Amino acid sequence: MDVPARDRTVLAALPRETMLTADVLDGFVLAHGQQFKAGTRKRLKDALAIAAYHAQRDPPIARPRLLIADDAPQWAMITQELALCWAHDARAYKKLLPRFPQHQQLVDAFLTQYWAYYRALRAYQAAPSSAEAVRLRAEFRQLFATVTGYAALDARIVMTAEKARGLLRVLDHPEIPLHNNPADLGVRRRVRKRDMSFGPRSDAGMQAWDTFQTLAATAAKLERNFYAYRYAMLCHDPMLVSLADEITTRAQANPLGSSWRETPPQPDWKPKVLSMWHG
Repeated sequence: MDVPARDRTVLAALPRETMLTADVLDGFVLAHGQQFKAGTRKRLKDALAIAAYHAQRDPPIARPRLLIADDAPQWAMITQELALCWAHDARAYKKLLPRFPQHQQLVDAFLTQYWAYYRALRAYQAAPSSAEAVRLRAEFRQLFATVTGYAALDARIVMTAEKARGLLRVLDHPEIPLHNNPADLGVRRRVRKRDMSFGPRSDAGMQAWDTFQTLAATAAKLERNFYAYRYAMLCHDPMLVSLADEITTRAQANPLGSSWRETPPQPDWKPKVLSMWHG
């Protein structure tokens, strides 16, 4: 995070290697950093929250090694590895608005190659090999070095080429999905609820929304009847299998994580922070 020198002077007064609550941090900022702009305050809190997350000595659940997301900056440094979603990248091409037939033809022709390459990645997931990974990396470089003459399309191709590391993470971990559409759709349901209801009226209401929408979505993915599950919970049914236990059971049969080394790789970045915020 780029922080002006005057702000760094103020931040130097923050206690080091200390967990700060949100209230304490807000009080410090108000008392010592009134000149901070709103954007700076948000980035500061984001950075400290990430530092607090990584500093946990005994996290409630094992930290995931990889996150599948779009290329938004807020996902950086949360996990050791970041895989980029091909569906998000492809949507950017759909936003191109060529006005001339020849430009439309160029877009269509390139997208034909784009999806052919995507299908090759899918085939690789079914039968991964070192030789095929090398070939697909070379093919990626060749495909996304294409110059069509349509400036908007060429600029978009360059942007995809710059995301090679994240988009090709599947070559190192063939068991991961190529997109995060299921998670994205789950978030959209929550956003629709917020928009339709004009937001919750209290913090308790917000927590209730989050809790019950998460339970309902999880039950649906596990093919459990949500009403029956809640009824069994309220009746303290001794035969009830919790959603958490079912997730654990199914995860044991899932090959996710099979490509990682026994010793987790160390991140190639070192967060430089003054203190840690536990929000």
